[in-house]
Amino acid sequence: AAEDAITYRKMKTTTALLFSSLLAHSAAFAPSFVSKGAASATTRLFAEEAAVEAAEEVAAADEWKGAKSISGLTADVGKVFQLEDIAKILPHRYPFALVDKIVEYEPGQRAVGVKCVTNNEPHFTGHFPDRPIMPGVMQVEALAQLAGTIFLQMPGVEPGAIFFFAGVDGVKWKKPVVPGDTLVMEVEVLKWRAKFGIAKAVGRAYVDGELAVELSEMTFAIAKD
Repeated sequence: AAEDAITYRKMKTTTALLFSSLLAHSAAFAPSFVSKGAASATTRLFAEEAAVEAAEEVAAADEWKGAKSISGLTADVGKVFQLEDIAKILPHRYPFALVDKIVEYEPGQRAVGVKCVTNNEPHFTGHFPDRPIMPGVMQVEALAQLAGTIFLQMPGVEPGAIFFFAGVDGVKWKKPVVPGDTLVMEVEVLKWRAKFGIAKAVGRAYVDGELAVELSEMTFAIAKD
């Protein structure tokens, strides 16, 4: 249906342009009792109106993409871990599970994960009632959880282990993250000391290709019994 609508607009635009062209040449064949100036002015008026309408139709056809086309923009993005897989790695649960899927993953090195921000999340009730914004600390926590999917799968780490957030440095927030945004996060391991269960990582996150938050270092500690 969307393709038919676009085809219709193109046909209508072509017709308008042809009509404009015919009007432009009609002044030359105006009857002798009609002044050439009057005929030319009338012709120009109709031609300009037809040109404006044609331009508007072309603009509308160019702007409309449709759901299938927009959905296809992420067709090449893979999925390494989906929600159920992440739940087997991380101990976090609703309303504090902040990684929806992982789309790139290099064991022990780095990962790219996605957090879909929705207005149904409880913190938006108070932060803020008239202008919901994802709290900055929640963005940092989401990055920490993504890092946790790497550290909790390191060799020697017991299944079901829990990691603690031990520190964060160099945090900078660049733009508000709001309901409807897709927060695309990336973390990279800086250091892993298996003997002590201590890890460090760097992270950043983007919305629509624009940097939303970055941090220079996160520190974690694997909980000991």
